[in-house]
Amino acid sequence: MTKKKKQRFEVGEHETIAECLARMEKAGYVPIRRMEKPVFEEKSIGGNKEYAPVRQQIVFEGQLK
Repeated sequence: MTKKKKQRFEVGEHETIAECLARMEKAGYVPIRRMEKPVFEEKSIGGNKEYAPVRQQIVFEGQLK
């Protein structure tokens, strides 16, 4: 079975960045890119919808060693 040349690894909600990088290393990948995007929550205040940032989602793209 062959592995993908590139794969994405998402940092879990209760996982540190170091733990995610260790998981990548164990799977045989090296990080080549870090991407961050905000996660929003919809709140309804007085009939108006507002979006508030809740947390930051971090995803690493790894390349096969």
